[in-house]
Amino acid sequence: MTIRVVVVDDQELVRDGFAMVLDHNDDIDVVGWAANGLEAMQVVRDERPDVVLMDIRMPEMDGLEATRRILSDADWEVRVVILTTFDPDEYVYQALRAGASAFVLKDIPRAELVAAVRTVADGGALLAPSITRRLIDRFTRGLASDTNATKRLERLTERETEVLTAIGKGLNNAEISEELYIGASTVKSHINSLFTKLGLRDRAQAVVFAYESGLIEPGDQDVGY
Repeated sequence: MTIRVVVVDDQELVRDGFAMVLDHNDDIDVVGWAANGLEAMQVVRDERPDVVLMDIRMPEMDGLEATRRILSDADWEVRVVILTTFDPDEYVYQALRAGASAFVLKDIPRAELVAAVRTVADGGALLAPSITRRLIDRFTRGLASDTNATKRLERLTERETEVLTAIGKGLNNAEISEELYIGASTVKSHINSLFTKLGLRDRAQAVVFAYESGLIEPGDQDVGY
């Protein structure tokens, strides 16, 4: 199955570069481009892609607002990958809260970009380990836990809470299985259940929720999938 992608960035060279890299893969088809959030919304509506590569700082409408609107309006399964520079950016954190499934650095190696698109299209989430910890530390340290989020934790069973904690620490399914001494299928079952109970889209939102609810304290571990 071919992965349909829309690339959104206000710099033409950046758009062309990402499109060229992705189009070299038989299973990926770049079906549209946009230079700002307003254009992105129209292109996404017209092309109905599986994945949108979204820059944040753009004229007319930034990537954060575009991400919110696209994910809110879409009546099909579409995933947003946020493109960012090296330094952590508050808007990236907000975009994850809005439902983006991943963020990657603009200087990401070609193979990793392709892998990221495939991972997200397959329903996974990807947070670049090199900047995720600093991002989370910067925007959660010293903030009070969200009482709403903390209250929602009561919906979970004890085991689901343990699984969510493990996700927040950056463990993948195999590592969760090993740490909690449960089978891989059981891990998946718990993850699906807690996502449903908490209204979460994917692992990226689960990480954010784990921090905002106070379940995880900002620490030294990297988070990435």
